[in-house]
Amino acid sequence: MRISSFLKVAVVAMPMALASCKSTKNVVTEPKPVTQEMLQTKEILQKVNENSQNSKFITSKIRFQVQIGNQDLSLTGNLKMKRDDVIRLQLMAFGFVEAARLEFTKDYVLLMDRINKQYLRASYEQVDFLRNSGLNFYSLQALFWNELFQPGQAQLNNELLEKFQTNIGGDDVIISMGEGNMNYKWLANQSDGKIRMANILYKDRIHGNSQLNWDYSDFKTFDVKSFPMENKIIFTSNNKEVKINMTLNYVGTDSDWETRTSISSKYKEVSVDDILRRLMSL
Repeated sequence: MRISSFLKVAVVAMPMALASCKSTKNVVTEPKPVTQEMLQTKEILQKVNENSQNSKFITSKIRFQVQIGNQDLSLTGNLKMKRDDVIRLQLMAFGFVEAARLEFTKDYVLLMDRINKQYLRASYEQVDFLRNSGLNFYSLQALFWNELFQPGQAQLNNELLEKFQTNIGGDDVIISMGEGNMNYKWLANQSDGKIRMANILYKDRIHGNSQLNWDYSDFKTFDVKSFPMENKIIFTSNNKEVKINMTLNYVGTDSDWETRTSISSKYKEVSVDDILRRLMSL
């Protein structure tokens, strides 16, 4: 698979209590009794949420493999993340030449094709799956950082945790929530709260469903807590499937790097439509 073909796909591969008043009387709602199941659910969700990393930075060398149909491309690279600020993937060709850069900030997604000197900068509203699923920077950050999230929320508190549902079977806990056409699910361990899988499903009767599945494995100690070294990501949409394997090596907390990419005037800007047209021609 040519590097340029991969670049065309990367962005796509990569969603209360009510008060009732009447004129004649006030309605008082009795609080629901707290059951053992509710206490167990609360304890599990808090355990999962407390697994969030304390570090401000996560950096790592990576091995990156992408499969589209029978096409396969393997690259090395770097993953650099700063909490609540940026997620950056730098993909290297031949081990030392940067071929592509994918950068997520709170305001935009940036894809740079270093080989052909092209770039795409788009808001989250311009990327269909991200827009339809309600995913923003904070949701993507949670996926990369192996954490729970709720669409549109920067952080989770106890009130937001109450919106999740759980289904417990042995040590497996399925955490879920639905919102409109979206279903969100996580598979976690009841014993230690580690998230092993995240799944996001967008249902569209007209254009077909889109789904993102993210598996986490090979957890190792990082900055006191555990962090997954193996990430297997499958994105399915319109009968096309993109598989990504990302393996982390030498994980650290390096903070000595620029958090924003400067774009040279030699680069040509392309649109989301350009990327989609090229994708459909693959």
